[in-house]
Amino acid sequence: MRCPLCHLLIALTLLCNVLLLYYTWHLNSRPAGRLSPSPALSPGITVIVREFRTFEHGLADLNHSFLRARPSLQILIASEAPPYPPVPRLHVVRLHPSPEQPGSAVRLESHIHTRLVALVPDGTSLDPSDLLDRMARALRDAPSGVRIVAAGAGGPLRCLHLNVSLRAWTAEYRAAVAGETCGAVGGPAVLLMRSRDLFDLPFPLSRPLRSAIFIQSALRGWGVKILEGAKFPRTPLPATDHGRWKDEQAERAEEAATMRALSVRLVRGPEGDRWYGCSKDTPRCFGTVVGETPEYLYEGRWTPPCCLRALRATMAHVIKTLEASNVRYWLEGGSLLGAARLQDIIPWDYDVDLGIYLEDVGLCPELRGAQGGSLIDSEGFVWERAVEGDFFRVQYSQSNHLHVDLWPFYPRDGVMTRDSWTGHPQDIEFPETFLRPLQTLPFAGVAAQAPNNHLELLKLKFGERSIEEPEYPNPAVLRMG
Repeated sequence: MRCPLCHLLIALTLLCNVLLLYYTWHLNSRPAGRLSPSPALSPGITVIVREFRTFEHGLADLNHSFLRARPSLQILIASEAPPYPPVPRLHVVRLHPSPEQPGSAVRLESHIHTRLVALVPDGTSLDPSDLLDRMARALRDAPSGVRIVAAGAGGPLRCLHLNVSLRAWTAEYRAAVAGETCGAVGGPAVLLMRSRDLFDLPFPLSRPLRSAIFIQSALRGWGVKILEGAKFPRTPLPATDHGRWKDEQAERAEEAATMRALSVRLVRGPEGDRWYGCSKDTPRCFGTVVGETPEYLYEGRWTPPCCLRALRATMAHVIKTLEASNVRYWLEGGSLLGAARLQDIIPWDYDVDLGIYLEDVGLCPELRGAQGGSLIDSEGFVWERAVEGDFFRVQYSQSNHLHVDLWPFYPRDGVMTRDSWTGHPQDIEFPETFLRPLQTLPFAGVAAQAPNNHLELLKLKFGERSIEEPEYPNPAVLRMG
């Protein structure tokens, strides 16, 4: 009897080993990085309150209003820090990780279990009680491209068109025309969207919330539908003068941080332009250029607009200074090419080039001062002799090294030459007849001196079809397209 029992035990042991091997193989054969399917979301709406200030808010009243109208609602207060003083019976979701919490605590998927989510600003009341249901039906019945439904919170909404160009680092708003799908809305609003769409956004609850949501949704081609004839009652908060001042200060800082995170340096809209890039007091937006190819080109982007603005300002200042000193100058290299193509700096260029007559250097006090080191002029521009060669450089400021290069040429046997060359293919000698006389070309908002017959000079420097066929500065490293 013992022998059959031994056989049975051996067979069971072998079966367990086979099952263990199969289970191990199954786990290891799953594609790398593949996540387990998310649990199914249940019907209903989760309310998230993100737009509030911890120092002055109406969260208790909002919570009471929504739960009185819809007792089954889940209301989440999303914040980096909990309100102070604490408010009882609020479900606060901490957006910043804390060492005593699990990593899942900061993920929205851990807190939202409904198919829809409503983003509600502080001070809002739910009246009438079916408003959220009406928004849900509007989202259900909307065309496939519409992923967000908006209803006014305290006032009407404006339908806006929003174009976001990551290549140009720019978000541009304008009033939508009749029949055009909204890309954003103007005015405080309650936004309803599918929870999975919110989960899909890399910055789902960045502040200012509406700006961050709309820029990310525009990049995905999502439309916004305004629920006509619907408006949530809302009391604007903060209500005190000091609270509003603190709110404005905080929102400016939040917006700057969010725009930088979203790679937006310029926001254009009906109220004017808002800049979020470099300035005279900050470094420029990119580091040292290697191989004539700035780092942003590798990312499929062109020169940040704040950098182009600084280059235009520096160039205008340099031209004004040279003309005041009777220094003969002209647009050189890629800057002359930009004037011929666009009457502006080439959108992916990172400096401005001007040629000057070497014998005129002594006429300009700033250039004379730069010969012995560097000089900071009365407007904060830095004039210096370049360390890379025998030429001059004018920087936007001590902190921001966006610059104009001044290349000293002199005539020799009727040919313009110089003592320092960079090795660029277009960096060549050329007949002085191109400079006698000089002409004026519009360039980056000013009238700049340029070689006569400049199209022929550009063909000599860059090739026959250099104007018609744009290319990046160093095609051997990176080609356009």
